Amino acid sequence: MGQDLPEAGRLLPRKLCIFWYLLAPFTTKRYRLTRPALRAMITNHLEKRKAIDNDPSVISILGEPASKANSRRFVLIGGKPRFIKSKKALGYAKDFKKQCPVRKELFEEDVFVAIKIYYASRRPDLDASLLLDLLQDCVYPNDRLVKGQYLEWGLDRDNPRSIIVVTTLDRKDLALTILSDLVSNEGGS
Repeated sequence: MGQDLPEAGRLLPRKLCIFWYLLAPFTTKRYRLTRPALRAMITNHLEKRKAIDNDPSVISILGEPASKANSRRFVLIGGKPRFIKSKKALGYAKDFKKQCPVRKELFEEDVFVAIKIYYASRRPDLDASLLLDLLQDCVYPNDRLVKGQYLEWGLDRDNPRSIIVVTTLDRKDLALTILSDLVSNEGGS
């Protein structure tokens, strides 16, 4: 046990602690992964996420986002009435967090977000408020930093998804160009 775990007095950086927790089962005698092998796995995983650290950041999320405004449900929590997100919105939030990479350094200045949402049907409203909330702590520390946004609706019955481009407010033309290029390269509708 003492060999596989870091010394009690030495703390690992936050990201390494998360990866250590995820990879700890592989440090057993059965797998025989050494610390250098774990370090290599962690570094490889972080290398794959470098693309989001660029400005602009481009993110693609599979699934159809739920409308945050129209899908609240009434529940009692501790005997007090509350309105919470729908089951669909909560499920999408869980899937989003699994798919969305996290920037090493979050945007600290005002940002512009360009989004194309492909829905599976024509029924849902075009609503990106849930996406903007979920990008919080992944791309920017607070969604109050979003000072401009561009939304576009698309229909893809087989593959609902969202394409998101985030950049600083002064580079919004670049964000729109990149989103347009991504959509045209996909042959999007």
